[in-house]
Amino acid sequence: MAFETKEQVLEKILEQEKPVCPNCNKEMDLWEVPPVNFSDGLGWDSPYLYMCFNDECPMYVSGWDNLMENYAHRASYRCIKSPFSKNFEAMPVFSPMGGQGQKITEQAMAEKEALKEAIKKGFSILADCYTSKDDLSVIRLLLDIHEPVRVRVKAAEMAGDLAGLEALDLINNYKFGNDILQKKVKEAVDKIHERHFTRECPFCAEIIKKRAKICKHCNREVAGQ
Repeated sequence: MAFETKEQVLEKILEQEKPVCPNCNKEMDLWEVPPVNFSDGLGWDSPYLYMCFNDECPMYVSGWDNLMENYAHRASYRCIKSPFSKNFEAMPVFSPMGGQGQKITEQAMAEKEALKEAIKKGFSILADCYTSKDDLSVIRLLLDIHEPVRVRVKAAEMAGDLAGLEALDLINNYKFGNDILQKKVKEAVDKIHERHFTRECPFCAEIIKKRAKICKHCNREVAGQ
């Protein structure tokens, strides 16, 4: 049995013609299902659905009064449809902005494609760096805030294998602002030290030999530290 990725499902859906909401006759928008299921908890048959975001849709307009009168809830409904089903359904929303965050606009699609291309380009550069042992370019990508996080994480992994001791000051003194990336950088630092049989002095933080007993920078005894 072959399993499709979200990207493959999205490509298949984009080939379809967008459906029209049966309540207001407006074209529906593509909507990404959030990672946590809600409502009946059963989930849907697709990671993407069509949803009517027309605020003048009769279902949406009447839903506010209907749910307040019958269930005392400040909520309404928006019409939804699975790309792989003929049936239209209703999904509750609890504010006029409900579901807007997952709405897939043309701009969002363009940004997603741009990110995908940036990751592809970054990985290609890193592959060349690994072949040519170009550790400087690897460090440059790691420190570049404009690079996608996935590229920088891969650069951190490669830095552990390629970078020299001169890279330690650069990456040790940099705040990456991402827990996953920061962890990968810490692993890279440990690996660089391991490859060069070095460590940091516990007193002055300068680089010393792993087996050193006296720090050559601060003259403190570091044996057993």
